[in-house]
Amino acid sequence: MSSKSVRPSALPALARRALLVAALGVLAIPFVVPTVWMVSASVKPLPEIFKSPPSLWTDEPTLAAYTEVFTFQPFAQQYLNSVYIALLVTLITLLVSSLAGYAFARIRFPGVNALFVVVLIGLLVPSEVTIVPLFQMFKGAGMINTHWPLILVTALAAPCVLATFIMRQFFIALPAELEEAGRVEGLGRPGIWWRICLPLAKPALSAVAILTFLSSWNLYLEPTVYLTSPELFTLPQALTRFTDAYGGEMWNTQLAAATMTVLPVLIVFLIAQRQFVEGLAHSGLK
Repeated sequence: MSSKSVRPSALPALARRALLVAALGVLAIPFVVPTVWMVSASVKPLPEIFKSPPSLWTDEPTLAAYTEVFTFQPFAQQYLNSVYIALLVTLITLLVSSLAGYAFARIRFPGVNALFVVVLIGLLVPSEVTIVPLFQMFKGAGMINTHWPLILVTALAAPCVLATFIMRQFFIALPAELEEAGRVEGLGRPGIWWRICLPLAKPALSAVAILTFLSSWNLYLEPTVYLTSPELFTLPQALTRFTDAYGGEMWNTQLAAATMTVLPVLIVFLIAQRQFVEGLAHSGLK
């Protein structure tokens, strides 16, 4: 590139951008390299995984580990369990958090701020503290070894509290004139929420959907406590069961299962990352 094609004033900006890209590339290494190694190791023969010095690729790739994933345990059913539970939890959380967030942001009633603080306290309570009383409650209701505890606890616990906070912050920023225009058109509270606020809240809804889906997808403690049948397991619980007859880890099979578990979520996040960042920005989170 000639010196005439780049103005002198643009050089510092280009240098700053180059430094920023280089810094981000270095910071991405601890996150990208393990993922790449996981994918490459899943197609390696077992002895090559521990070869020294290690390599990211093999001359003899094989998909045997991916086949073994489905024959060792009902992995397809476990995958389906995680998908439908995460989707159902996400839909319930979107409905509840958008309604609660709208109520806290746009409806003035006595004690609204105090009640919102009480709701936020739910974020400070670790799940380990409530797991025993919840187990006793679900046991009394006959829901142990079913998916209901995973759906209800996740959809109405801390992830829903965070989602309510995000939606409230977004709805607070909406101009009051929008509601006044809705009332002029004869809309009540439900109509304003459904026809005006929700269409405008797509960025916040996208952020809530991603956070909730990931929270349910990665859930491990609750499935371990509530589920005992392998065909009801979710993916985090299933990943711990790839061991041979002597209790040793089946590393290539486990890595293949982990790859199939991680890549779909990673792809969804890469596609929706703009909406995710925009939703957090509009809600006022830093």
